[in-house]
Order: sequence, then structure tokens, then C-alpha cells
Amino acid sequence: MLVVFDFDSTLLDGESIDILAKKYRVESAVSYITKEAMEGKLDFFESLIKRVAFLEDMPLSLVQESIRNDFTLMNGAIECIQALRDMGHIVVCFSGGFHIITEYFKDRLGLHATFSNILHHKNAKLTGKIGGDMMFADSKGRMLQNLQGVLGLQSDECVVIGDGANDLSMFSYADTRIAFCAKEILRRQATHCVENKDLREIISILEAMDK
Repeated sequence: MLVVFDFDSTLLDGESIDILAKKYRVESAVSYITKEAMEGKLDFFESLIKRVAFLEDMPLSLVQESIRNDFTLMNGAIECIQALRDMGHIVVCFSGGFHIITEYFKDRLGLHATFSNILHHKNAKLTGKIGGDMMFADSKGRMLQNLQGVLGLQSDECVVIGDGANDLSMFSYADTRIAFCAKEILRRQATHCVENKDLREIISILEAMDK
């Protein structure tokens, strides 16, 4: 199977942009926009552009320092992914967040690949601009369709796990849809809901499917 995880508030215990904003002392403005976007009250693309703009002129060294010191993986994340790989599954991450962060954690988590956005920087500072394949509300769904085509997989061979509104599009292309400590808008579309902040609960869901 192909197992696709969201990153922020799923593999990561928190939202990447909120953590960076706190480090740069602009968290109050950014966190409110994040909350509205994850509940589906704001267009994801517009909210992403607005939030990243608050990070303009943030030193790249401060971003890297924050990634090393301020980011905490979700409880059970490493064990969960290792177990899924031991079952023979392909495990990847789709993130509306940032490549500099998902790639930092890729090997530590044991992910086969990550798909995320690029924080543009110039002269060792963030420009407040962003680009990439995960910037829109339907981005994760389109990427899942692409991977299904490349790998020759059907929806019944795909598992998706997320927590927010921008995960809805990938929920449309997988038969097994796990809402992890999720917003109500996502829970309504899920086949399984995990309420505890421990990703090891997902192992038993997939083990039951293999029987």
C-alpha cells in the first residue's frame, strides 16, 4: 500500500509556520490565520501567502536553529512509520508546509519521500515568498492521483492520514481515510478517527486491514 501522511499536526506536534512565527515574534497574527485555514474557513492558498509574508527578513540561520531546537515529532511517529515499512508499505508525506523542514525530518522518520513547498530566501534571509506543488486546497489530491498513476495503484491500495481542511482533497482518492486528532470538517469524511495524540494507534488499523 501507499500510506500518505500530512506533516503539520500529524507527523509534527504543531504547525511549522506557527513555530517559525513564534521564533520570529509574529506568532499572534500567523496562528489566527492558521487556525481559520485548518478549519476550512479561509482559502488555503490565500492563507499560506499571507502567513509566509509575515516571515519576511527572517534570517535563514534562525529558521535552521528553530528546526533543530523548537520542533517536536508527534508521539509515536517514528515507531509508526517503521512498523508500516516493516509491513511492506510505501510511506510518504504531503505537506502544505516547507521543504526545509520535511527534508530535515525525512530520514529520522524513515519516510520514502516528502512533497512540500519552498520558502524562498535571498542573501540568507526569507523573502516572504513561497512556491511549490502543495500551495492549493486541491494540491494533495492531485499529487496522490499522480503517484497512483506512477505506481499503478488504485484507491483501495492507498491510506491517507491528516488533521485539517487541506487534507480533504487527498481523502477523495483513498478508500482508507484516517482523521488524526482532526478538525470536524475532516472527521466527517474519514473512515477511521484517532483521538489520542499517538500515531502508534494507526498501526493497529492497518494491521486489521492486512488480516
